[in-house]
Amino acid sequence: MAENIRTSPLRLNSSEHRVILFIGDLLMGIVSVFAALEIWRRYNFSAEVTNLINNKGYTLARAEQVAREFVNLNVPIWFYLLPIIWMILLVELYEPHIAESGRKTTRGIAIAAFIGIAVYSLVFIVQQNTNLPRIGVGAFLLFASLLTLTWRMIFIRIYKRTGQLRRILLVGAGRAGQTLAELYHSLGTRSFNIVGYVDDDVQKVGKTFHGLPVLGTSGHLLELMDVYRISDIVVAINGEIQGTTFQSILDAQEKGVEVTRMPILYEEMTSRVPIHHLESDWIIRSFVDGLSVSGFYELFKRLLDIIGGLIGLLILLVVLPFLALAIYIDSGLPIIYSQPRLGRGRSIFTIYKFRSMRRKSDISDDDPTTSSDDSRVTRVGKFMRASRIDEFPQFWNILRGEMSLVGPRAEIPKLVDEYQKQVPFYRARLLVKPGLTGWAQINFGYVSNVTETSIKLEYDLYYIKHRTLAMDFQIILRTIGTVLRRTGR
Repeated sequence: MAENIRTSPLRLNSSEHRVILFIGDLLMGIVSVFAALEIWRRYNFSAEVTNLINNKGYTLARAEQVAREFVNLNVPIWFYLLPIIWMILLVELYEPHIAESGRKTTRGIAIAAFIGIAVYSLVFIVQQNTNLPRIGVGAFLLFASLLTLTWRMIFIRIYKRTGQLRRILLVGAGRAGQTLAELYHSLGTRSFNIVGYVDDDVQKVGKTFHGLPVLGTSGHLLELMDVYRISDIVVAINGEIQGTTFQSILDAQEKGVEVTRMPILYEEMTSRVPIHHLESDWIIRSFVDGLSVSGFYELFKRLLDIIGGLIGLLILLVVLPFLALAIYIDSGLPIIYSQPRLGRGRSIFTIYKFRSMRRKSDISDDDPTTSSDDSRVTRVGKFMRASRIDEFPQFWNILRGEMSLVGPRAEIPKLVDEYQKQVPFYRARLLVKPGLTGWAQINFGYVSNVTETSIKLEYDLYYIKHRTLAMDFQIILRTIGTVLRRTGR
């Protein structure tokens, strides 16, 4: 018997949801512009009143009268384009797995506001133009953030209350399907419902795997779609698909159901790539045929690396005397050590770090098999690792172009040779420059065995596949938080 669920007679698809979000965000941006103009006008009015009273001896009433006649905003044309710029900053928030999550939406809006402030501050510093509307831009970002967040929370609430929440049916109750089911039940908050499986093994029908029932075979797919109000089908079959199963999936797609593959949902649920559930040609399809990073991204990423490298080196010059003294008192020389690492395309370069382990350790300070509580880590080393200060000399590698601010961790050549024999697709992490920080570093940290190395690789490949400037900024912000909280792993 079908479960009793609240559904909407009209279920919108992902593209229609995006249109609604786009219109709502645009309206919030337009309202924010006019609200910012009013704040800007009131600020100028107040400043002019104060100036008249102080300099000309007007009474408050007379000063306000004169100010109303005098104050006139000189609004640049680009100020009215701020809603469009704001929506560009929100581009990742139109992905279904983000748009349906309150936590991810809040984080995305906060990152967009930070990027807006950072870019405007940079322009203001470079231009040194006192006519730039600081109050207007600041007010716009504040109103846009609050109004957009309010609108998005209302959308999420309506989305879930009216039966718009995705209802997913897994095709395949084997290892791939059960992996998704296990992950699904481990999620704290869910932006979709997985109803169950269909599988052509009749002996599985009626059984439950990881809390989800096998509802029938692929021959019952269309019937099950109507009974359980299915909006999405996820193909979780490793290897070849039977012709009848493939035809049933095509029939379901013709009826308007979204069809996707297991790796896509796995990425949505974990922000990782499932390396143990991929076909052998996946790397060709994803990182050769499908790798479409724009030249503008590469250009701005390099500019970001140069700016970040210069700022990092300035900070390094400030902290170097204190850290050098602390390391010397704690464990002697050397202060900084160097080591060969593999960069993009297996190019070898020399990396620099503050020494955080005892001298003459059997395993190097940066060996991935170490951990944050390794007995060889010195007292000062524990502090540096927790705050990631030991990585600061790598800003020199970034400025030289050997590394980037964001990317996979730079590894020792012999370890790359070893891991690529044990971990599928390990060499793919060399498609980009290694980074001072990265998606894997902020989500997983140190590794101590091959299993953990595989998980960390899944994060690295997810970053390589989905990397954007917004994602880079997000990683940098989270890394700064790690440094300030001293929660590095």
